[in-house]
Formats: sequence, structure tokens, C-alpha cells
Amino acid sequence: MSGENCLAGLKILDLTQFEAGPSCTEALGWLGADVVKVENPGAGDPGRHIGRTAADTDALYFLQYNSNKRSAAINLKDPRGLEIVKGLAKRADVMIENFAPGAIERLGLGYEVIKAINPAIIYCQIKGFGAGSPYEKNLAFDMIAQAAGGVMSITGPEDGPPCKPGATIGDTGTGMLMAVSILGAYVRRLRTGQGEHLQLAMQDSVLHYIRNAFAYMERTGGKPAPRAGAKTVGGGHPPIGIYPCKGGGPNDYVYIYTSAANPEHWTRLLKVIGREDLIGDERYSTPATRVERRAEVDELVSSWTRQHDKHTAAKLVGSATIPSGAVLDTREIADDKTFQQRKIRQTMAHPAIGNYVMSGWPVRFGNAPPAVGPAPLLGQHSSDVLADWLEMDADAIGKLKTGKVIAE
Repeated sequence: MSGENCLAGLKILDLTQFEAGPSCTEALGWLGADVVKVENPGAGDPGRHIGRTAADTDALYFLQYNSNKRSAAINLKDPRGLEIVKGLAKRADVMIENFAPGAIERLGLGYEVIKAINPAIIYCQIKGFGAGSPYEKNLAFDMIAQAAGGVMSITGPEDGPPCKPGATIGDTGTGMLMAVSILGAYVRRLRTGQGEHLQLAMQDSVLHYIRNAFAYMERTGGKPAPRAGAKTVGGGHPPIGIYPCKGGGPNDYVYIYTSAANPEHWTRLLKVIGREDLIGDERYSTPATRVERRAEVDELVSSWTRQHDKHTAAKLVGSATIPSGAVLDTREIADDKTFQQRKIRQTMAHPAIGNYVMSGWPVRFGNAPPAVGPAPLLGQHSSDVLADWLEMDADAIGKLKTGKVIAE
């Protein structure tokens, strides 16, 4: 059983760049869609150049978000190139773009144009801000979406400034919401033949990921949800948070969480840390009383965690059926071979970079996640795509190369 053939036959015309759009089409490519990435013949997706390790190779950033795709380098400023893309759109099931506001329309590839060519197409647009927003025409990247979408306001120390989460919620988070929406529209299209115009703003996407913060705001009188450091929105009920462990390194910490919904978590933790004498103590017996003595509770736990390294602390607490996890850094995760054994992290065999281990699609289809294929070289599949999708012969393709309408 495999995930690579789930979307076999689905044709996606991909005019996206950087991360929000490419992460969406990559996910669908992992599931078997034929993703044709249309790029500028000169430089291609700007992501090819972000932090690259050599002048003549694609950046690892690009490899991360463009696995399992084909690249067609087509000059959209040449009328012949524009007609080629329209021809591809006529045969596509999905077309997706995330250019700057108004750019796709100026190119002559807006929704109304494409819908007239292919009424059943699922036409997708990812922008920074939504239609009707006062910021509709503004540019945005992941960090802008996180700021404007509210997530920074609830992230960081309780008494500190707003903080940007390390995860690219605005980019890949948006891409995943669009991918799910495309699949929904595609299932309906298979039933009815109906096309769709999907629009998603990165700001609106970030709002989706902090719904609990809005719920907290409403149930606590309408004031903005506060920052809570490493705790949950609103602070939670102690013990909850990151506790220091032996070693003193920047990530020598363990996260411990005792749920207010399960009083046994607190009792079990007291046994683990050798403080059975506090079981039933009215000062700490309920979540509410522990909130009143948050500093005392945190010190009780910290005094124990400091005696153990983070792996031991997490194992001892977790074994007692209490939610717990060591704070792992990227090096520790990369060195954990079980991720590769389980194919959560896989080796991309790239023709220019060589073997590159990256994180793939984490959902298992039967026994394993879908395989990670190489990200394409710029224009690597220009001829193949025109032959496959448009049934062009070698002579016609050769003339387009000579005229610099396409590149390989």
C-alpha cells in the first residue's frame, strides 16, 4: 500500500514561489499528483537562491519545498509562452499561484481568463491578506502573517514583548489549509464536474491556528488573550511548562503537563518526584490552589528535574502516564535514526546536490509515508511537460527552445 498513487492523474499547474504555495503543491505531489512548476527561464523560483551553499546549485530551502515536482521554464513575457501556459491550464485540474497582489492578472492569467478556457478548473490563489481587507494590496511573508494574524501577540514570556514562533505557520500552515481545500474541491469536481475559485490569505490562515486564544478572550471578559510563555493560552494549571534539567545547555529542558481534567496527573507526579508527603495537601490539591501557588509548584518540580538529564526526566514522568517530553533540538532529531527508519525523514537523491536527508509527508499509508523524490532543476522537464500535456512533437519543442520561449 502506498500514498504515491492516491492522486494519480491529477494535473496541477503550479505558479507558486517561496514556501506557502510550494508547500501546498509538494504535499499533493507526494500523494501522486503530476505537479508542473512553471518558472522564469532566467532565475526560476526565487527560493532557489535563498541561502544556497554554492553559486551554481539550488538552495536547500528550495529542495525542502519542491520535492516530487516537474519544472517547466517558460517565458511568460513572450506571447508564445503565455499561450503555452494557457494550453497547460486548459488541461489542468488545478492551477495555483501566490504572486504579489494583481501580478497574475497583469500577466493575463487571472481567474476569469482561465475559467473561460477551462470552466471546470480549480483555480487557487494564496495572498498575504484577503480580498476586502484594508491590507489587501500589501506584500506579506510568513513573519508578517504571524504578526498580523495574532499568533505573535500570544507568544513569548508573560512579561516580555511579542515573539515569532519558529515554525512557519504563515507559510506551510497556509499551504496545508489550501491543500485540504483543493482535495475537497477535487472530490466534488469528480462527482459533479464543478470547478472552483479558492482564495486563502496567510493572515486568515494564522487566525485559524489560534482559535483557542479567541475562545479564551471571550470567556474571560473580552480582553486580548495574553502571552503565557511556554504554557497554554491563559497560563494553564501548574505544573505546566518547560523545566530545567541537568546539563545546563540551551535545550536541556523537559516539558511537563498535568491536566486539570485528570487530577491523577498531579498525584502521580508527586510520587515520581518523591513528594508523596504532599498528596492530599490542601495547598496543592486542586488546580485552582496550585494556580495560587504557581511559583511554589514550579520550584517543587524544577528542584527534581535539575537532578536528571532531560531524557531521563521525560522517561520517568512519561512512564508514570503523565504528559511529558524532552525539548529536542534539530541536531538531536536529525541524529535520531528512528525518524529515517520510519521514513518520516527520507533521503532525496538530487542530481546536483547529491543525497540530502529531509522531512517528508508524515502520514503513513499502510506501512510507510509516500517517497520523497528530487526537487527539479530549473526547466528540467520543459520538453517532457509539453510533450505529455500538450502532445507537442520534438520539432515544435525545438523551435520553442531556439526562440527562447522555453528553457531546459
